[in-house]
Amino acid sequence: MPLARSLSMTSLNGLPQWEDEDLPVEDLLLFEVSWEVTNKVGGIYTVIQTKAKTTADEWGENYFLIGPYFEQNVKTQVEFCEPPNPAVKKAMDSMKSQGYQVFFGRWLIEGSPYVLLFDIGSAAWNLDRWKGEFWEVSNIGIPFHDREANDAVIFGSLTAWFLKELSCQFDDKPHIIAHFHEWQAGVGLILSRSQKLPVATIFTTHATLLGRYLCAASIDFYNNLNHFDIDKEAGERQIYHRYCMERASVHCAHVFTTVSQITATEAEHMLKKSPDVVTPNGLNVKKFSAIHEFQNLHSMYKARIQEFIRGHFYGHLDFNLDKTLFFFIAGRYEFSNKGADMFLEALSRLNFLLRVHKTDVTVVVFFIMPAKTNNFNVETLKGQAVRKQLWDTAQSVKEKFGRKLYDALLKGEIPDLNKILDRDDITVMKRAIFSTQRHSLPPVTTHNMIDDSNDPILNTIRRIGLFNNRTDRVKVILHPEFLSSTSPLLPLDYEEFVRGCHLGVFPSYYEPWGYTPAECTVMGIPSVTTNLSGFGCFMQEHVADPAAYGIYIVDRRFRSPDESCNQLTQFLYGFCQQNRRQRIIQRNRTERLSDLLDWRYLGRYYMHARHLALSRTFPDKFEMEPNAPPKTEGFRFPRPSSVPPSPSVSQHSSPHHSEDEDEDEDERYDEDEEAERDRQNIKSPFSLGALPQGKKKQHGEYRN
Repeated sequence: MPLARSLSMTSLNGLPQWEDEDLPVEDLLLFEVSWEVTNKVGGIYTVIQTKAKTTADEWGENYFLIGPYFEQNVKTQVEFCEPPNPAVKKAMDSMKSQGYQVFFGRWLIEGSPYVLLFDIGSAAWNLDRWKGEFWEVSNIGIPFHDREANDAVIFGSLTAWFLKELSCQFDDKPHIIAHFHEWQAGVGLILSRSQKLPVATIFTTHATLLGRYLCAASIDFYNNLNHFDIDKEAGERQIYHRYCMERASVHCAHVFTTVSQITATEAEHMLKKSPDVVTPNGLNVKKFSAIHEFQNLHSMYKARIQEFIRGHFYGHLDFNLDKTLFFFIAGRYEFSNKGADMFLEALSRLNFLLRVHKTDVTVVVFFIMPAKTNNFNVETLKGQAVRKQLWDTAQSVKEKFGRKLYDALLKGEIPDLNKILDRDDITVMKRAIFSTQRHSLPPVTTHNMIDDSNDPILNTIRRIGLFNNRTDRVKVILHPEFLSSTSPLLPLDYEEFVRGCHLGVFPSYYEPWGYTPAECTVMGIPSVTTNLSGFGCFMQEHVADPAAYGIYIVDRRFRSPDESCNQLTQFLYGFCQQNRRQRIIQRNRTERLSDLLDWRYLGRYYMHARHLALSRTFPDKFEMEPNAPPKTEGFRFPRPSSVPPSPSVSQHSSPHHSEDEDEDEDERYDEDEEAERDRQNIKSPFSLGALPQGKKKQHGEYRN
């Protein structure tokens, strides 16, 4: 038996490296299999797309993605080419010779990884035979009416066939690793294992099927994890076959991973197996060359949002836009799962607090959640037209005024301001003012909803009475469509809109990871999340005082809904009490957390999963070092020195606090010093080995 190779990792300049020079990446082939390769359905697309560059940098020409072929996607995303690897080309040619369409090229995203795409339609005539083979292997029957499950069987059968054709060409090297994402790709894993292919397999569940269905039914999910009759619940929801595919994939894989600790707990009860590795989701973090460029972008896009507000609230613009805060929630329209129900209730309570304390702060809240509509709201379009008309009127009067002023100054005269505007100018301005009069309240939605009487957000707004009255300090706008820079209402892309807002609010009940608050963090925008989201749990583990860094974590797991709602209300109210300088300081801190979410650092967990799979699949050739789960020494942000050591983070009991307190805060805050300390924390090296004997952990070090 040959000597086993020791598997461990070190970090060089923030990028993972192989430690053993006898184990070059050239001896390995990595395939990632997902239904969302070049095919955007949900969040898994974002995971694979953003992770591609880091993985491609590590694996080079030996990294391949496998997905389904859809012509409308491929036309704009894939550049076809010949496979550089002769073994891959031979396996593809073997499949093509039997009438199946297989495509190869580069995915036109950052990193330009190779993609291998199977045309499901060209293999559909084999569906019944493959369903029979899958039944013989797993005793899982797929109903004919479930098209998604049938497509998964075809896709999985083609994937397993390709891996078999490929592995048959190798006697020893290279070794193959196949990483499967979600149940749609799981059939390929199950068939590969049943055929005993020499392939190291990894399966990642980004959210359990049954967990999402149960939470959507408003069930007290997390307090009853031990009590669910899993088979009965899956059967009642007519997803038993899908659940079996997911569970079989989990138990067949050499290594099972999930994206967060909260999903790991869920998987232990729903899928009856604890994950081997937790692999948090990351993003490609791009730093600006100018340190505070993101602050300038916030100011620029905030001004664009203010222009929309001027039009939407014409005739009711009796609040100061310089003292107006923009909050938002975005994502799939899952009213309870995404926490929109709790957010609306908290807004009602926030409105009461702001009115009682007679504060001059106004909050405008956007709900960016796509729903069925038939067109823009006429009143909303009229608002933008009125705003533009007023702007044009002001510009023409200003130009005329400026010309007269210029002529008078040339003559050496001080103009008579009573005569510089003539009767026609006054008439034009009066007509403009009269055009801003409206006899209805500003609309709470920008579009005509197809079924507005049954829309949960609109029904809740009706119940709590947030109709954008003059006396309301909280204004609500539902935008039931994804944002676009070509929109006639709010011409901003999602990223631009987020940068222009002050706070993202995502009080989700079911959120295996949560890319929306993570995207806010990377852009330097504070956000609210919960301890039932993977992102919230991750931040609690890695940041000593998340609220000081602009990450407010609502406890939805160990508190009653009413207590959680009160906590959310206090977070929102405390944020409203901050002055402008405090918000700028907080945004600086939030943006520094972006390093925590960079794939260059979080990629270590995927690395560990691959190493573990190799050691379990080929134990005579690869060996994991003992005690090797990833740990992160110094990978924890301490409490900022300028924040008082108390449970409440710079929050005053009243909106009226003394200027002396602000001055003390300014004196204690040193941006450069804080930033350098945070940089040292995130740049600390990591390894997969155990701590040397006798070495004690220093204060601030953290082991995941």
